[in-house]
Amino acid sequence: MISLAIVAVIALYAIVVYNGLVKARQMKEEAWSGIDVQLKRRADLIPNLLETVKGYATHEKETLEKVVELRNRAQAVPSGDVAGRAQAEGLLSQALGRIFALAEAYPDLKANENFAELQRSLETMEGEIQMSRRYYNGAARDLNVKVESFPSNLVAMVFKFIKAPYFEIENPDDRAVPSVKF
Repeated sequence: MISLAIVAVIALYAIVVYNGLVKARQMKEEAWSGIDVQLKRRADLIPNLLETVKGYATHEKETLEKVVELRNRAQAVPSGDVAGRAQAEGLLSQALGRIFALAEAYPDLKANENFAELQRSLETMEGEIQMSRRYYNGAARDLNVKVESFPSNLVAMVFKFIKAPYFEIENPDDRAVPSVKF
């Protein structure tokens, strides 16, 4: 009778831990979806920004083409590749910084209402991406703690729960403020 009670308590504990792991995994996936939505919104704004800049900075074709290339590369990263997406998006952010630096060299562009609105929208978007990234990394951390902590790691191992990667910029050069040379 006592051994049956012990087995029941262990089974109940395993169920509670399993449900906690499922909840943590779902929170991580929801958080990743939030990042993905923000990155898609930013990618959708980029063509409008480039069209506005093209009219003013026709001899900056190389910079504009680089942004298009990096946007396409970021969009091509598979959905579940968190590290690859982080790297591609970091490079895209740097290239966008160079586009905004162009405005300093073109006063008419800087005064253009469309450019100013797009710049504000992208700056807002960058803030939302950063908040989404923090939320995702927090959800990934919570899942990782459960996957690695004893005794929940035993349940995680049995049901093949794995650690979630963080969405972070790995290359220190990608964190640097872009230098713009004309």
